[in-house]
Amino acid sequence: MAISTLPERPRAVLVGVQLPGVSDEEHAADFAELRRLVHTLGYDTVATVSQKRERLATGTVLGTGKLKELAALTGGSGVIASGAQDRTSKAREKWEAAASTGSESEPEDEDVEEEADDAEPEEDALPPPSEEDDKAEPRPTVVVVDHELSPGQLRNLEKATGATVMDRAGVIVDIFHRHAKSHEARMQVEIARLNYLAPRLRESSGGRERQQGRGAGDSAVELDRRKIRDRLAELREGLAAIQKDQDHRRYARRDQLRVALVGYTNAGKSSLMRALTGSTVLVADQLFATLDTTVRAMQPETRPRILVSDTVGFIQKLPHDLVASFRSTLDEALEASLLLYVVDASDPTWAAQLEVTRTVLREIGADSVPSKLVFNKADRLEAPAKEALLAKHPDALMLSAHQPDDVVMLRKNIIAFFESSMVEADLVIPYARQGRISEVYEHTTVVSQAYDESGSRLRVRGLPGAIAKLTQSFQE
Repeated sequence: MAISTLPERPRAVLVGVQLPGVSDEEHAADFAELRRLVHTLGYDTVATVSQKRERLATGTVLGTGKLKELAALTGGSGVIASGAQDRTSKAREKWEAAASTGSESEPEDEDVEEEADDAEPEEDALPPPSEEDDKAEPRPTVVVVDHELSPGQLRNLEKATGATVMDRAGVIVDIFHRHAKSHEARMQVEIARLNYLAPRLRESSGGRERQQGRGAGDSAVELDRRKIRDRLAELREGLAAIQKDQDHRRYARRDQLRVALVGYTNAGKSSLMRALTGSTVLVADQLFATLDTTVRAMQPETRPRILVSDTVGFIQKLPHDLVASFRSTLDEALEASLLLYVVDASDPTWAAQLEVTRTVLREIGADSVPSKLVFNKADRLEAPAKEALLAKHPDALMLSAHQPDDVVMLRKNIIAFFESSMVEADLVIPYARQGRISEVYEHTTVVSQAYDESGSRLRVRGLPGAIAKLTQSFQE
């Protein structure tokens, strides 16, 4: 009987450079986050290569020694083949002479030269496979760099390692591309993806000939870039129409109480959304599980009704094109009445994650919106850790989205926040307009109701703006 086996996941090596000003803890946290991103994309991390440098090497990110160490893992040559004559500085010659005597340090002031675009790979870079190689673990086929790479750096690393090379921005864009579900999200991600790919286009190894006729003289890459520009224009036009419709929906909700959940990816926003509203949004222990904004009424429903929205998560070094593409999603935060900054209290880097969220929201002007800090996943903390957090942030809420009592506590805090700014007033609704009394119940809390010769007299409690609008509409 044949036993079916799942296909083996691609194996990846993570590469990072610890620059000045980055602590060991921050560097380790970056690697841990990159490992989770790579896992979300479907790869297994089998090794990491790290180096401390004053700056990234211009041509290959890593120094020569670390580059060869990386190539040893992937089976590459560790060198960049180039059709141009090698240029070696005196400092490089001095270092190579020292290296031959056993010195392991690498120069930080000399970078590997970028190769010519028409460079050919060395033919005998890899040794012939042996029987031991056949029995060994398969080599990693993917190299993921925790920095944004230039097109030249990407090509150089691929030639030196013999593996597929991705940078952090490319990994995030690919994850967004896979997780986008709605038409709007797919268009937003495609814009970011095309903006990322355009400068990284290269001629195929077959060297396609230049086109004849219209556009004659343009290379294949130039034609591809023109197609990308045309597609971007088409996407932006379509997205503008969708966003116009979204603006109309937000305008219709302008007088309602709105809470927006904001925070780092995988902080538990979707879990809180489900707990507060009873919605069926996707909850998964992975980065960027949901990209679409969901708006639902808080349950059990209140009067006036409170709407809760779940926004896209943030992450360190989030590509700028993605921030720009998801501007309409972030507008939910900008137009909210209350922001709940959701933080994973069990993550040791929560403070840095919170700062990332605040920085992005500050850029769109949402830092002026009233907010509350919510420490989620508190069930993973010991009592002393909880006490220390609350001592430092006495106004914060400590809870777990999976604890019903904690969700009730959060709900009461949200209601109390809105009630603190509510006022009481009297409304008179003429008998001829009794059919619109439902508007009063939707936007306010009716404290009492009586009748006289002029119509219904209601004592209501609500936000001053909502009451003023109702008063004016019944007097017209």
